[in-house]
This record gives sequence, structure tokens and C-alpha cells, in this order.
Amino acid sequence: MKRTVFLIAASLLLLSLAVFTCFAGTNEVIKIGVFEPMTGANAGGGQLEVDGIILANKLYPTVLGKKVELVIADNKSDKVEAATAAARLVEKDKVTAIIGSWGSSLSMAAGDIVKKGKVPTVGASCTNPLVTQGNEFYFRVCFIDPFQGTVMANYAFSKLKAKKAAIIQEVSNDYAVGLAKFFGDSFKKLTKNPKSIVAISNYNTGDQDFSAQLTNVMSKNPDVIFAPGNFTESALVISQARKLGIKCPIIGGDTWETQHFLDIGKSDVEGAVFSTFFATEKPITKESQKFLTAYREANKGNDPAAVTALGYDAYILILDAIKRAGSTDRVKIREQLAKTKDFPGAAGFITLDENRNAVKNAVIKQVKNGKFVYLDTIQPK
Repeated sequence: MKRTVFLIAASLLLLSLAVFTCFAGTNEVIKIGVFEPMTGANAGGGQLEVDGIILANKLYPTVLGKKVELVIADNKSDKVEAATAAARLVEKDKVTAIIGSWGSSLSMAAGDIVKKGKVPTVGASCTNPLVTQGNEFYFRVCFIDPFQGTVMANYAFSKLKAKKAAIIQEVSNDYAVGLAKFFGDSFKKLTKNPKSIVAISNYNTGDQDFSAQLTNVMSKNPDVIFAPGNFTESALVISQARKLGIKCPIIGGDTWETQHFLDIGKSDVEGAVFSTFFATEKPITKESQKFLTAYREANKGNDPAAVTALGYDAYILILDAIKRAGSTDRVKIREQLAKTKDFPGAAGFITLDENRNAVKNAVIKQVKNGKFVYLDTIQPK
């Protein structure tokens, strides 16, 4: 009888220890979901952001005394897959927060899921205003397209002395359509001429031949072409424009800053000008220098893309909010993210406005000798 009682007691003790260990184990790790296009048309941009997130995780692997584990979900550059990937992070992986996605359309596809799941989500470079609009759980560490469009319209009008502009836009891309609209509205105000946008030509993601659009634009003889779109299609547009004999400046947005843009466009993209988020020549904070040093050490002295710095910033901003919340409670983290002011990130200081968008400078770069070269920094008014 004593032996039986002893065995029962021992079994209960072992069961208690197993249960304790199980719960202790779950509390040891804080999961942060990474929601990015790792395959498909946007994979180049997604990988650049993931590079920054992974680097930040290596430099800052813990918070609240617990290990931070990245759970990376490939949204495959597809809106339906994006919703599926986000749902998996929220429902199956039970992540504390999410980072992503490169591509505003992909971010928007996940919007309702993170809102319903009450998971604080921080976009790195998704610039379309609709990403955060009406969604109190979506934030971003980048500026938004109304500002970016105005910056490039000002550049065209003031620096290039353009009076007539044409737009060639990736019409299946929410980012490109939104940015084109903000550029056009601003350019018409600057020129005081409602007809100063002389042509608007559309193409779809994945298109290879742009001769019809370019022939239409060429017939209007614009002073400048604004061509927002994905890096692959944009490089092809510029290359085909030059081969057709179009010589006017061609300018665009932040998606151009990838090696793929240079590799595809080669010498044809020489002189192309675009807006972006960060210049390695102009480190702004102590965190900027820490990021640059660590990236160069890990990448044979090469410099990072701007969106890599933004991926890094999204991660460290989430960790800062967790620290301020003193908790892994998603709603408490969301509340602290909303209070972010003058946070020193790698790509500059981050203050989030009432719509959870970062109020930040824009950087203008140009392709020179096959490299991206800093031209100017533009501050929001």
C-alpha cells in the first residue's frame, strides 16, 4: 500500500513538473511574425526588408529577459496568399506582433486579419495611406505616398523645370496608382495648369512590352516622365523608353532602390531619380551608425538598401513598445506603439502621428555609374 501511494505521489510530481516545464517553455520565447514576399514578383524587396529584421534580431535577441523568435511567413507576392500567411501567424503561430509587408497591396490584404486578431503590426516600407487607415493595429515606420508624391512633383517642377509631365503607372499595383495620383495632383498645383499631366498610360504587373504606352507618351513630348511601379517593370519601362529615343528625365519612387533595378536596366537606368527613405551617406542617429557597421561587417563592406534599414527599425520599435508595456499583451503593446515619439531608429527618428504613420524626411537618390547616389534630403512641411 505504501509503495502504491509512493508511486502515485511520484507520478503526480512528475506530471506537475511536466506541466510547469511546458508553460515555462512557452513563456521563454516571444514570437514576432515576419510577413514578407519571399517568392514571386516582389521577392527582391521582401528579402531586403527581411535582411534588416534578421540583423536587428541578432543585435537585439531578447526583450523582458526572454528570447525573441522570428516566425517568417512568405506571402508569395500575392494578395490571397498574403491573407493566408497573416492568418497563419495570428491563429496558428500566436505571434505577439507582426512586421510587414513590402508592397502596400499585400499589407492591405492582411489588414482585417490583424485588426480582428488584435495583433500590433508594423509595416516597414508600405507607403499607401490605406494600409493604416481605419486600422488601429497597423503602424508603419516609413512616410506615406502623399508626401512622397509631393516630393517628386516638387523635384520635377523646381529642379528639372518641367512644365509638362507624363505618367506611366503599374495600374494593378495599389502603391503605384496611389503615388501617381499624388504626384499628378501636386504637379498640377505647382504648374497652376490642370492640363500639365499630358498623358497617363497604364500597364499590369508582369508585362514585358511597353511600346504602346511609350509611343503614346512620346507623342505628347513631356518634359519629364513619372513612372512608379515595381523594380522589374520600371527598369524595363526605362530601358525600352531609351531605346525608342525618349530622352527626357524619368523619375519614380522608393521601389526602385534594389539591385534588381540596376541589373535589369543596366546603362539605360543611368540618371534615373527616385525618392527613398534613407541614405548611408547621411547617418542620422547613433542607431544609424550601429546598423551600418553591423550590416557592412556581415556583408563584405557593402551598403544596405533603405528598406533594409526600415525592416531593422520595425523590429527595434516593436521591442521598444514591448519594453514600455512591460508585457507581451498585444493590446498593451499597441497602446505603447501609438505613443511613439522621437524614437531613434536606423533610418532616422520616428514619431507616429494620429493615423499611425511615421513623420519623416524623404531622401532623393540618382543612379550614377551603376550605383545609387544621394542627392538631397527633403523635410515634411
